[in-house]
Amino acid sequence: MKQVGSRALIVEGGAMRGVFSCGVLDHFLEQDFSPFDSFWGVSAGASNLAAYLAKMPGRNLKIYLDYSLRKEFLRPGKFLRGGDLMDLDWMWNITLKELGIDKNVLSADPRPFFLGVTRQDNGKPEYHTPDVDMLVETMKASSALPVMYRHGVELNGVRYVDGGVTDAIPVAEAIRRGATKIMVLRSRPASYRKPAGKFGGLTRRMLKDHPALIEPMLSRHIRYNQTLDLVDNPPDGVEIIQICPPENFRLKRLSREKAPLEAAYHLGVEAGKEAVMRWAGT
Repeated sequence: MKQVGSRALIVEGGAMRGVFSCGVLDHFLEQDFSPFDSFWGVSAGASNLAAYLAKMPGRNLKIYLDYSLRKEFLRPGKFLRGGDLMDLDWMWNITLKELGIDKNVLSADPRPFFLGVTRQDNGKPEYHTPDVDMLVETMKASSALPVMYRHGVELNGVRYVDGGVTDAIPVAEAIRRGATKIMVLRSRPASYRKPAGKFGGLTRRMLKDHPALIEPMLSRHIRYNQTLDLVDNPPDGVEIIQICPPENFRLKRLSREKAPLEAAYHLGVEAGKEAVMRWAGT
């Protein structure tokens, strides 16, 4: 088990709601603020962290405001015919080709960057620290939500799906590995608690070819809310600073409107200012 230093940054996913943490991290880059020993990202949070660690402000904002809104990304017609709702392959291919990711900067940073993924064959969480050549496929795996992207992503002969299925905010794992001062960038307001899913029967049918994922998908809300209890009541000797959107934040997971996405990004920039001050004041 890779041990980490005391200071960790954890970034939640949430699909398009991740534009909030994108704004926070862009402000961190503007301020050259990076006092962390380890980084933990899940789904969209992993992608946002990759741009932050590559020191590419504005990169992921363009993804949210442009590429994510193109018709090639969300394909409901294809989904109804048995394909994927999200075309992650198109997304990763075009953004790497047109925006790139600075592998030299990423490689030069020795601090571990953990990406949360879920094994498709047994439904267990794993936390990968890929080298730069495996980073893109691992980010794709971390974002491959079952049902929306049906077949998962193969990494070294094993297929994986979205890390949010089993551990959406890996605070407990960071603590287990030695983190004692943790900043968590959320994509929901502080008061949010995840409700139980409403379509259990449909989930079971759509995951019949991957039965190990059924129970983790149906119990996501339990683990998510347990993590939030941990954030609110950390063990002795552990400090957790969570940075959340405001209580009136209503951005949808699959929002297709540019103006609310831009507004959420700027909320993140403002929250980033608060985050720097809160970290320095503790």
